[in-house]
Amino acid sequence: QARLVESGGGLVQAGGSLRLSCTASGSIFSINGMGWYRQVSGKQRELVAAITSGGILNYADSVKGRFTLSRDNANNTVYLQMNNLKPEDTAVYYCSADIRRGLYSSILHYWGQGTQVTVSS
Repeated sequence: QARLVESGGGLVQAGGSLRLSCTASGSIFSINGMGWYRQVSGKQRELVAAITSGGILNYADSVKGRFTLSRDNANNTVYLQMNNLKPEDTAVYYCSADIRRGLYSSILHYWGQGTQVTVSS
């Protein structure tokens, strides 16, 4: 089995910064895309930022210029540096990864358990 473990959420004032980390562990042969989504209660989960195994980045328009996604392939870890946070960034943030567990295995999509980010005004 593979799993994603997240850390780094918390409470911060508007204009502040937080850094989220997510590490994939367990039975892993390779990881394709990794990224972060967020969800506000009662709303759909939305993409925040994603990165391919080759380093191609994709950001939601609402976070461009404020959030930076990076990836450490050697350690199966992805980081989301969030600067100039706004109250509307408040949500539960979920790490995601597309993982192949063996050479002939299918690629499966995994989610982390979620970490709360709260930005006060």
